[in-house]
Parts: sequence; structure tokens; C-alpha cells
Amino acid sequence: MAEKIDLIGVGSPVVDLLAQVNDDFVTGLEGGKGGMELVDAAGLESMVAALDSSPEVAPGGSAGNTAYAAARIGSKVSFLGKLGNCESADFYRDRFANIGADVSRFKVGDVPNAKCLSLVTPDSERTMRTDLGAAMTLSPDEVSVADFEGVRHVHMEGYLAFNRDLMQKVLECAKEAGCTTSFDMASFEVVKASEDVLEGWLRDYIDIVFANEDEASAFFPDLGEDYKAMALAFGKLCDIAAVKLGKDGSLVAQGGEVSFVDPVVVDQAIDTTGAGDYWAGGFLSAWLKGKPLTECGRYGSILGAEVVQVLGASLAEDRWAELSADLG
Repeated sequence: MAEKIDLIGVGSPVVDLLAQVNDDFVTGLEGGKGGMELVDAAGLESMVAALDSSPEVAPGGSAGNTAYAAARIGSKVSFLGKLGNCESADFYRDRFANIGADVSRFKVGDVPNAKCLSLVTPDSERTMRTDLGAAMTLSPDEVSVADFEGVRHVHMEGYLAFNRDLMQKVLECAKEAGCTTSFDMASFEVVKASEDVLEGWLRDYIDIVFANEDEASAFFPDLGEDYKAMALAFGKLCDIAAVKLGKDGSLVAQGGEVSFVDPVVVDQAIDTTGAGDYWAGGFLSAWLKGKPLTECGRYGSILGAEVVQVLGASLAEDRWAELSADLG
């Protein structure tokens, strides 16, 4: 009998291109600084060519980062998304295979793999421009209940909402398979683009929602900066809601109650890429082990704090060994 999968990430298996730039570089881009916007392959190549030096290359993608982080502290994971027909796709698949993850649920396309240029400014903020490549060719017809057999929990990245038919198919299949579900809002652009359907998805299909302060504010524009009220309001739609406040900690709501989770303070934040993804990975790994919600939040805060101290969403092996020993 196949080993039970604790968590499957669903989203775009993206290879990250990481570069440190000045503010002028990103403010000059269409769309400006911060957040994530989609571009075509030519647009991405043009931005890469304008860099002073070649970017660093690392596996990424929101749900991919979350699944990877959960795996590194003891969860059995898999991934559902569409890889390309190139070396970047092999690089991405091998990253999961090398940590013992199940790689049998990847789909494979006939165009190059998705890539994301992550531009990090001196204030550690990231501005992302993504060419979805093969990932965007994943069709609802390619997803079935069978993809979620033997899986306890399905974690979906917010960017999946840009393809509504695909998102709906994943939600329906996950529910039919008897899985619990979580959704990371991912960016305020996701909230704005899907505001007419997002509430229904949260209410009818999603058990856990993750949002940072910008995403929560975009979803509840009438609540100002009352993040506790936002957490409670999310908690009326989903069973569990987590509102992440960066260096100010986080709020976790369930059953009309809100708990505050202290932040893990770091000496220097280099790059926020992957911080929210790792936070979700720590939280879900602990939740799937039956930990109390505040302890789940602590796991998330620890992993989120770790990844902001490096460029990109990859930690050194010795650090993973220490974290796994402490949290696994």
C-alpha cells in the first residue's frame, strides 16, 4: 500500500531567477514596485537582459515552496502542477525527488517551464514578474479525483485563481476525495482579480486561509487596519484563518476566537521571497501533526524568519537539519 501523503501543493512549478537591484530599476517597470504581475517570455527575457549581472537560479513557486518547507520538517508531500519540456523542469522535479517527495503527480507540457524574475530592492521587498510557461497550460480536464487519492490535505496557491476553471476543478476534486484544504491569497492582485468569486470559494470549499496584511486589507477594505477584525471575519468563512503581519507577528482565528503569535525577530532580513510560503509550510506541517493553533503559528514564524535571511527560498542543508531536529 502506498504511503499516505500528508500534503499536496497545487500551483505553478516555477523556477525563480533572483536578482538584487536598486529602487530605480523596479519603479521603472510597468506596474511599479511590489507584488507580482504576469509577463510573456519575451518580456521576462528583456528584464533579465537589463540586469547588471546574471540572476541566481532556484526552485520556487508559492505552493511549491510551502510543500517543500513542510517536507523538510517531516511531512510527506507531493505536488500537482505542470512542468515544461526543458532542463529547468528537470531541475524542479529533482529538487522534490531528492527529499523523498512523491513526484508522480506532476503533469508535463510541451513548452518551456515557468519562470519568475524576483527583483529584491535594498529594503528587502520583492517585485515579481512571472512567465507561467508550461504551468499555464494545465487544463481542468487534466485534473481528477485520482490526483488526490491517498492525500490528507490540499494546499493551493493564490495564483491558481487566475485560472478560475482550473481552481474550481481542483476544489471540487479535493472535496470529493475527502481532503482538507488551504488557500494562500498570495498577493493583493489575486484578491482584486478574484473578488467576485473568492468569498464563495472560502465559504464552500476552503478550510484554512492564509493572508498577509495587504491581502487581508484588499479583501476587507472597510476594516481599515483592524487585522483582528479581519482574522475574525475570515474565520466566519473558513474554519481557520491566519493573518500574517510580518515583523509584528500574526493572528490565528478559529471559532470566533483570535490568538496572537509572537514574531521571530531576525538581525537582518535580506529577501522576503518565500517568507509567507514557508510560514504556511510550517503551520500546515504542525497542524497535520495535531499541534495547537498557536504552536502551528510558531512553526510558521520560525520557518518564515529563517528564509528572509537568505536570497531566495532555499536554506542550507545544515540549517534544515537543525530545524528538522527541532520541529520535525
